[in-house]
Parts: sequence; C-alpha cells; structure tokens
Amino acid sequence: MGRPDGKRIKNAEPMYQVAAYLMNKRVDSMNMITVDLPLDPMNDYIHKKRNKDGVVITHMALLVAAYLRTACEYPALNRFVVNKKIYARNEFCVGLVVLKTDDPGNGIMSKIYFDMNDTIFDVQRKIDEYIEANRTSEKDNSTEKMIKKLLKIPGLCNFGVGTFRFLDKHGMLPKSVIDASPFHESLLLSNLASIRTNHIYHHVYEFGTTSVSITMGNPRMVPKMSKGEVVFEKTLPLGVVMDERICSGSYFARVFKRVLGYLKDPTLLEVPPEVINKDEF
Repeated sequence: MGRPDGKRIKNAEPMYQVAAYLMNKRVDSMNMITVDLPLDPMNDYIHKKRNKDGVVITHMALLVAAYLRTACEYPALNRFVVNKKIYARNEFCVGLVVLKTDDPGNGIMSKIYFDMNDTIFDVQRKIDEYIEANRTSEKDNSTEKMIKKLLKIPGLCNFGVGTFRFLDKHGMLPKSVIDASPFHESLLLSNLASIRTNHIYHHVYEFGTTSVSITMGNPRMVPKMSKGEVVFEKTLPLGVVMDERICSGSYFARVFKRVLGYLKDPTLLEVPPEVINKDEF
C-alpha cells in the first residue's frame, strides 16, 4: 500500500524487514555519531565564489547540496519506516528552523522541497527564499496555522494529534497535512553554530517520517595524523542521528564518506548529477 509521500518497499533485505518489527519505534533504532567536516576546503570555495564570482554560498547550503547529491547515488538515504513498513520517499525535503528578525527567541520550523537535479546554486537560492519568506513574514506559515488551529479549542489538540497519528500510521494522512507537517521530511537540519552553540544529537521524531537529523555546531579543532605527526584541523562538527532500520551501518558509512568527498571539492556540486539511482521496490 502506498502513501502520498512514499511507496512501500517489499523487497528490502529480510534483516531490515524484521528490524522494523523488533525495533518498532525510532527511539529504539537511533544510532548517533559525530562527523567532523574539514572547514578549509569549504571556506576556500565560499571565499572564491564571493570574491571572484560575486556569489554568496553558505556552509549550510554546501552541506544540504552534498547530502542531496549523495542521496542521488544512495537512494536508501531517503527511506522511512511507518507502522513497521519501509517506504521510499517520493520527494526530497529538508526541515529547518528559522529565527524571526523581530523576535530572535521565537523560531519557526517548516521545510524546503528540493529537486534531485538541483545544483549548489539552486540549493542556495531555495534556502535564501525560504529564510526570507519565514523570517520577515508577518503572517503565519502553513505549519504555524495548523498548530494554532489545534490549540484554539480545549481538547482539540489532543484529539487532532491522536487522529493524525492514526491516519499517518495507516497511510491515510492527507498530503496537505504532510506538506504542512515539520515531522515528515528527508532530513532535519539545525544550524546551532548560528546561535554559537555546540552540536547536539537531535532526536528523530516518533511521529512522522524523519529518518535522519543533523545539527551543525561551533567550529572546533580536532587532532589527526599527518605524515606521522599529530596536527590539528579546523572542522565543522555535525551531530548525526540515524534510524538504522532504513539501511545498514556500512551504507551510512559510505554515505558520509561521499558527503565528505563533495565538501572537499564543492565544484562537483555546480552541475546536475550524472546519475540518479532509484530505489528498488
């Protein structure tokens, strides 16, 4: 049975099919790791694009573009598990928190939809448009409107959330609600460095379809071996939480090795992908 946001995968490896029953909650299946991104190649690229080409590129856009491009090659990265069933998502969206300019303590969360063919320039443009629309708008976005409706009448929130959970579990949640929900996304991303905070391991919500969360923390120096000596490298640390039911640990390892490869040479992200692999159903 399909869902508005995904298609059921029936030929997944038996170990992962049974894992969805043994670990029927995301809290049971969360794996956490810190990934340190070398900052020098990213900063060199950012400075070159700004000073020579007049193009502003951010660290967040680079990370999203690298992750998106990697998902083109490793489609299982865009899977999710609901009601003990594994699905391939039919869209790619990233949930972001934006602080409003008139109230820095008030953040709103929604999501951005990307096309698998997007380049780094497309990703940056969409992020800029999203931030501008949500940071300066006096009107609530669709997520805020839905939440305020649920809170308006006493008891409605409890009933509404319970109804949403039931409908989501059985693949009947309307697409309009999924589009407004900040809990149905390919990736949850939070830039904690923007508020001068260290990275954390952010939970992946039990409600919804989020399988991976990443937080970006304050830059830090980490030791590494170079030519037999210990040297320190400036890095951007990521706190990564993964639902291990969507793919194996070795698969995730290849994914982040590929992400690192793109961020060491971001020029690879300036053109559309050569190949977009499809998940097997």
